[in-house]
Amino acid sequence: MYAVIRAGGKQYRVAPGDVIRMETQADKGGKIQFDDVLAVSVESGSVEPAGTGTLVTGEVVEQGRGEKILVFHFKRKKQYKKLRGHRQDYTAVRITEIAFGGKSFKAPELPKIEKKAKKAVDGGEEVKPSARPGKAAKKAAAKKPEPKKPAAKKKKK
Repeated sequence: MYAVIRAGGKQYRVAPGDVIRMETQADKGGKIQFDDVLAVSVESGSVEPAGTGTLVTGEVVEQGRGEKILVFHFKRKKQYKKLRGHRQDYTAVRITEIAFGGKSFKAPELPKIEKKAKKAVDGGEEVKPSARPGKAAKKAAAKKPEPKKPAAKKKKK
């Protein structure tokens, strides 16, 4: 089952569980309801126009900025060059439910991610995972500094 929605001046084909990137919509962690549903596909494979009771809901997963696009203006023989960059803001939305004709199609729940504890290694060093596979980054554990002994005074001859 899928639906076609309109958001931010664009149309998206979504199914429960899909994650779509669209122009900035709402705060992170919030829920979004898309009332402007254009069409819905039924399990038999036919596509029907959406009625007034059709609703697509989603939750905001991430917000950020897209890749940089360089815009270069140039007019030959006029010594005119202009270079500008642009990064479009986006909101990533996970579609959680499509409600159509009294039926509700929900996305499966995501598994909870547990944080792993750091492992301590003998010898006063901590090992933390490295960005490079096959390598282990070592970090010296914090040790108490030993107090400095005063230097012995030298006698003059």
